[in-house]
Amino acid sequence: MGKGSGPLTGVRIIDISSSYAAPTTSMYLADMGADVIKIEPLRGDDARGWGPPFLNGEAAWFLSVNRNKRSMCLDLRGEAGRDVLFKLLESADVFIENMNPTKLEKHGLGLDSLRERFPQLVICAFSGFGLTGPDAGLPGYDLIAQARSGIMSVTGADGVPQRVSTALSDVAAGTVAAFAIAAALVRQQQTGEGEIVDVALLEADLAFMSPRIASFLAGDPEPKPCAGTDSVVAIYQSMRTADRPVVVAIGNDRHWRRSCAALGLDELGRRDDLATNADRRAKREEVVAAFQKRLETMSSNDALKLLQDVGVPCARINSLSEVVADPQVEARKAIVDYSHPVAGTFRGVGSPWRLASDPEDRQARIPAPLRGEHGRAVLGEIGLDDAAIIELMNEEVVWVP
Repeated sequence: MGKGSGPLTGVRIIDISSSYAAPTTSMYLADMGADVIKIEPLRGDDARGWGPPFLNGEAAWFLSVNRNKRSMCLDLRGEAGRDVLFKLLESADVFIENMNPTKLEKHGLGLDSLRERFPQLVICAFSGFGLTGPDAGLPGYDLIAQARSGIMSVTGADGVPQRVSTALSDVAAGTVAAFAIAAALVRQQQTGEGEIVDVALLEADLAFMSPRIASFLAGDPEPKPCAGTDSVVAIYQSMRTADRPVVVAIGNDRHWRRSCAALGLDELGRRDDLATNADRRAKREEVVAAFQKRLETMSSNDALKLLQDVGVPCARINSLSEVVADPQVEARKAIVDYSHPVAGTFRGVGSPWRLASDPEDRQARIPAPLRGEHGRAVLGEIGLDDAAIIELMNEEVVWVP
């Protein structure tokens, strides 16, 4: 959101997570107005080193997922650091962490003891595989989740599995967690009760695979990587034109008849044996070949205009340089610019929603923080004076710039 107050204004979140998935959650909650205090190790979040590219030393990956947060650096490995954390949690509504479940107890942050000590707290625990089950202790990353969830088994071409080339699992899990936390906050406000939100990268990816898994369990053959040509809908794939590939989505029988008429394939559109999607799936190769032969004679602009004019979903396959200049993306201000004290002007994707109460200005309230930038202010908020802060610095419990 912009610089006005959001629906989560007044909610305080303590976030000790790193990398990308859990920070996505806290960023979305911060975008909604929550006060997010990002607790980093003394060296800083690992994502600060994820580059290039760097903007004057600040990693673009880090900047893209940490707007609207305040940062302090705290060593949680010792009792003194945990005492500071516990003081912060006394005034918090939400606690977000992504430690490996087997390490939580070692660091004195067992979920059962936290629930007992802070019964009002909504605790969100991120992991690769969840808090229970035989693999709860295994580390997890986006690549691992994509592999185990089956996403890679249906992505790629010529039978060769392929990772979806973005932080898919991280953003999915982060979004799911933000929804679950917001729901838990409603109950917290109604009853005063806290919650444990258990979010796994694997299960976030399984949600993406829900229609494919359901189809397989209902009797469909096990799918293989085939460049996205095996949709339950025919036609629903990329196709070549005279100059560049486009995608066409024939989502219903009306789309089928209209697209055939628009492309001059009237005879195909009149055939009774192609009247339904099930019919067209049974003859997918013939249908695709007929469309492909026609589209190859046309420019992408001409083909898209013909189909769009009759209401058939279609699009060119944009490169990123085209995405950021897309008139619809620009009109919606989906790419936001904000000023960072070191990086300068940073451009990235804004929050993927609009509220009627949103201001027109979609800039971050505050830019992604410098390492430990707000530590002194945050420590002051829990009653520590300068002498106490200096003592913690000398003991290497906190790092304050």
